[in-house]
Amino acid sequence: MEVAANCSLRVKRPLLDPRFEGYKLSLEPLPCYQLELDAAVAEVKLRDDQYTLEHMHAFGMYNYLHCDSWCQDSVYYIDNLGRMMNLKVMLDTALGKPREVFRLPADLMACDNRLCASLHFTSSTWVTLSDGTGRLYLIETGDRGNNASEKWEIMFNEELGDPFIIIHSISLLKAEEHSVAALLLRIETEELDSKGSGFHVSLEWVTISKKNKDSKYEIAKRYSLRGKSVPHYAAVEPDGNGLMIISYKSFTFVPVAQDVEENKDENMAEKIKEPLYYWQQTEDDLTVRVRLPEDSTKEDVQVQVVPDHVNVVLKGQRVLEGNLYSSVDHESSTWIIKDNNSLEISLIKKNEGLIWPELVVGDKQGEFIRDSAQCAAIAERLMHLTSEELNPNPDKEKPPCNAQELEECDIFFEESSSLSRFDGSTLKTTHVVNLGSNQYLFSVIVDPKEMPCFCLRHDVDALLWQPYSSKRDDMWEHIATFNALGYVQASKRDKKFFACSPNYSYAALCECLRRVFIYRQPTPMSTVLYNRKEGRQIGQVAKQQVASLETNDPVLGFQATNERLFVLTTKNLFLIKVKTEN
Repeated sequence: MEVAANCSLRVKRPLLDPRFEGYKLSLEPLPCYQLELDAAVAEVKLRDDQYTLEHMHAFGMYNYLHCDSWCQDSVYYIDNLGRMMNLKVMLDTALGKPREVFRLPADLMACDNRLCASLHFTSSTWVTLSDGTGRLYLIETGDRGNNASEKWEIMFNEELGDPFIIIHSISLLKAEEHSVAALLLRIETEELDSKGSGFHVSLEWVTISKKNKDSKYEIAKRYSLRGKSVPHYAAVEPDGNGLMIISYKSFTFVPVAQDVEENKDENMAEKIKEPLYYWQQTEDDLTVRVRLPEDSTKEDVQVQVVPDHVNVVLKGQRVLEGNLYSSVDHESSTWIIKDNNSLEISLIKKNEGLIWPELVVGDKQGEFIRDSAQCAAIAERLMHLTSEELNPNPDKEKPPCNAQELEECDIFFEESSSLSRFDGSTLKTTHVVNLGSNQYLFSVIVDPKEMPCFCLRHDVDALLWQPYSSKRDDMWEHIATFNALGYVQASKRDKKFFACSPNYSYAALCECLRRVFIYRQPTPMSTVLYNRKEGRQIGQVAKQQVASLETNDPVLGFQATNERLFVLTTKNLFLIKVKTEN
């Protein structure tokens, strides 16, 4: 069995600035332009049955504004009339109205359990679109950068089950065969999950192909992955041979259709099945109890105990067999039948005082029972590590850490995410990176022909990583650093969207209402500044700017390009000119 390679992200030290002194607030005005929309954005609010944190991450925080990475400064949104509206910016002072480029054939309002409509720009001439009701559209658009050759035409249109949103797609051309691979996200109910939230996250990897010019587009492959948390990042590799996922809880491929139902029945049977045996232990011995079949006699019982192995057979059926966790004194070990319905085996430990975490190595068919006296003894041994007072002795040399004294920026998430790469042919995990405390911040498309980049917090900085699926030995390259941004963003409690420009000249953070924060990379100063503490001249300064939008409507979408920021609310689209001539 192949085991996934355990990898790590290699930081490029020359891209770090250990002498970074922080952002300086700039009061320079930012040009801001406002466009009133003809119809409100097609916002879909969470229903009463969408109450989990995963629903909020996937649908409640959805970005309704979409940036075409193949066409500079071109953004799209879908309004309540089912129209896909586009705004291309050539000149800020001569902004036109958003124009309709496509209209959804179905009435969105007719579906009660719909999600928000979603789209992804697959290539410079293809778009994948979901209307939020469970229908997937594959649209050929022509050259979207040229209005004369732009024409949106549906090439594939099919119902794919429960409603979903599109999170990524790619276009592949091999000889005459054209394929589009898309990743679809659903949150589905899970009846067997009695202890959890009652939901699981489903990622469907769909490939739609056209064999030659005379054939139609049809579904060629359909794989499903399942996990318990909404992925922070998920993308198909440019060659279509695999996908990468960043998530708090891991994903695994599951069989489709009939196999899934069979697995459910098997899982239910496993959960209902009682343990085959129960066991207890003290510091000196272990006691194993096995329920006997009806009408059992001692002739039906076979118990073999050697120092490191045990074998129990009842009426020809093997109940317990395997290597013991540690050695026992087999000559002193005994067994008896109690009340004619249970077998009790007593094993004497050779290593007195050793607590066994399991009876038989790797055996999961039994259940360990801990008595109340053992629980009390363990609690007493751990008592010195706890206190009813927050800081019982603050004057001693090393007072305990008081979490209330930490700023929010200093606290890392307890959840540890992982970055996984899945192979498209074997459907197995090939590479895993444990991200530890490297909190995921956002993703950005730097090169539309490559996978989206992802930004992670490393200590106080925010580091941008570009995945390269073709480099098996070093699949993730550190391409840029936003100094101290990991620390700064943690203090913004009302943040909703996070982005950076494709040329990483600045990063921007948008709150739920009104305010936008811009953090620029350090640039040379025209005047001379000195650091008084260190007595040295400062050559560069990183500026922070704040823009306040003239609206009380909540922010629904946020996108960053090299020159502009786009902010979408229910009734307005704002443009903030970030690149200004100095």
